[in-house]
Amino acid sequence: MKIISVVGTKDTGKTVLVTKIIEKLVKRGFEVGTIKHVGHELDVEGKDTWKHKEAGASMVVGTNHETFFHLKDGLQLDHILELTKYLKKLDYIIIEGFKTSHYAKISVTDFEDSYTLKKVDPFNINDDKLESLVDMIEERAYGMFSQMNCRDCGFKGCDDLAQSIIRGETKEDECHMKREKNVELKVGGIEIPMNPFVQKFVKNTVVGMLKALKTSQIETTDKTIELMIKNDDNR
Repeated sequence: MKIISVVGTKDTGKTVLVTKIIEKLVKRGFEVGTIKHVGHELDVEGKDTWKHKEAGASMVVGTNHETFFHLKDGLQLDHILELTKYLKKLDYIIIEGFKTSHYAKISVTDFEDSYTLKKVDPFNINDDKLESLVDMIEERAYGMFSQMNCRDCGFKGCDDLAQSIIRGETKEDECHMKREKNVELKVGGIEIPMNPFVQKFVKNTVVGMLKALKTSQIETTDKTIELMIKNDDNR
């Protein structure tokens, strides 16, 4: 899942550009999600879901042909990105705002940092330039890095690798942790990075135990294994 952020000040065309990029990516066959930093309430006062929240519910879910989740507390961007993996398999997430993030950015103002791919005028970009912009997003956007800074990629750390990708000097698959990520471990909701050797050890151990549990009788095409351990001894 690749991530791209569109940044700029209020009323400078961020949403205009985001919608244009979404349309182009969808036409190219990609599944796209979005995250927006907002400065207003997310529910409508007086609606039933609003009343649930006002009554004290920490989480409100509304569903019919669509589904939304409303949490009482705000979440950090990386936590939101982690959660999306469990809700929908996406090819791209486009973020509107969060200009201090370390993901590839398109700026619609004079703002520019070492993660900025390009500065764009969203109101005057023609179709050819928009196609070229989306080509650049495909080539240079990247997903979440472990921030383990293992240096196996040859760079000083994950941020240096990310900035090299943005400059078009290298590719995301230079990250050994991403290329060989077959096992994911979380403690208290926080991902614990594991190098390929540790991943292989954990995977072989768990798969070996499962062979004794007659799991072959389960009829499913999904071969993903999920294991959750409740640890009450605080160690």
